[in-house]
Amino acid sequence: MRLNREPEKAVLVGVILPTTTIEDPPLAELAGLADAAGVNVVGQVTQRRLAPDAATFIGRGKLEDVKKLVRSLRADLVIFDNDLSPAQGRNIEREVGARVLDRTQLILDIFARRAQTYEAQLAVELAQLEYTLPRLKRMWTHLERQTKGGVGLRGPGEKQLEMDRRLIAHRIHELRSELEVIHRRRQREVIARKQFKTVSLVGYTNAGKSTLMNSLTHADVYVEDALFATLDTRTRRWQLPGWGPVLLSDTVGFIRDLPHHLIASFKATLEEARQADLLLHVADGSNPAVLQQISAAYRVLEEIGIEGKDTILVINKIDRIADRRRVDALLDRYPQALPISAQTGEGLAQLTQMVSELLARKFIEVDVETTVDNARVAVFVKTHGEVFSQRYHHENRLTIRCRLPEEYLPRIERLGASVRRTRHNGSGQEQNPAPEIEQSRIELEPTGVIPGEDHT
Repeated sequence: MRLNREPEKAVLVGVILPTTTIEDPPLAELAGLADAAGVNVVGQVTQRRLAPDAATFIGRGKLEDVKKLVRSLRADLVIFDNDLSPAQGRNIEREVGARVLDRTQLILDIFARRAQTYEAQLAVELAQLEYTLPRLKRMWTHLERQTKGGVGLRGPGEKQLEMDRRLIAHRIHELRSELEVIHRRRQREVIARKQFKTVSLVGYTNAGKSTLMNSLTHADVYVEDALFATLDTRTRRWQLPGWGPVLLSDTVGFIRDLPHHLIASFKATLEEARQADLLLHVADGSNPAVLQQISAAYRVLEEIGIEGKDTILVINKIDRIADRRRVDALLDRYPQALPISAQTGEGLAQLTQMVSELLARKFIEVDVETTVDNARVAVFVKTHGEVFSQRYHHENRLTIRCRLPEEYLPRIERLGASVRRTRHNGSGQEQNPAPEIEQSRIELEPTGVIPGEDHT
């Protein structure tokens, strides 16, 4: 894309296949992506097909329409709402006389513009290079002219192409290695914070996750009404009444047909969601395509392996819905979902209560008693639970008051400890405390809260 110049003008092209998500108006999401990339949309072309054309994706007649539109509107770009093969992109560029981008290229361009942290920049660079590698020949238009030029002109260009391939392959290897180091470090950081329960915001891009984080935690994270405004995970402390502090994380937004290698590149960034105790799936209830967006988000969760986590479906932006019958229709579809407005605060008290209750069902407060020298029990409890106090008493015994997932209790007993439940009031202390001891988790469209259900 051009920088510091007039916005490039683009013609959008969409092929509606039998499996395509129908949008109203057509190509609305692609237009939003183009706007996020700083492109001025000047025209649109759509075509229904049973299957893409092998050479040009769209039919010959429709390709001629695109060519005429590009010339009459002086467009710089043709952007497809589909992914093109290297050969298809090359053929279309030759026919229309303008640069051609597909959906993945456009998304990568937006990610490159918005990546702020070193980790996000590495992830975007890796995704771009993995996309570029099989398309090098198309980018070397001068090489094509050389190969048609006869004897004496083929060798140098082909050698340069092979050199570029090797350099890119080497850089891809470097980036994967560096991101794997970051991923392992992120895993250690997340595990080190497990004394706090963690809640992660996930969902379609521009659903209002960052605004919701600000409203719940009184933080000041960056908010913009644009696709992919957030690429980096941000974590803030959230004080839950009746429970205590938890960590709330905001993650990169999802989108339909998100490129697989892009998801893989952001593996470290998504570690917060993968390790979270609870997911808040935020959906934009005011968007006409909200049902498709909910399904697309759950498909991404399935792809990254976290679709079985406890999840609350949060229908956001209800302040933008003039006809409340639309909200009722969404709740008929998702009976246990919660309608809110992160902007006005409507429904946030109910959301906070729902999160507290769900965490309370997942975690119980117990006294774990063992011998002082049983280090395995102490390490296990501190790794997987929240420790409130440690008390040493007679006969070399240790009592640890903590909060743990209930399913871990048999494992603690197998390590040689006894477990006694306390009367939990969310603060780490009993309502009538005992005398002091001497100190020394797809279903693609789940309905709201799904405690531990395996959606596979």
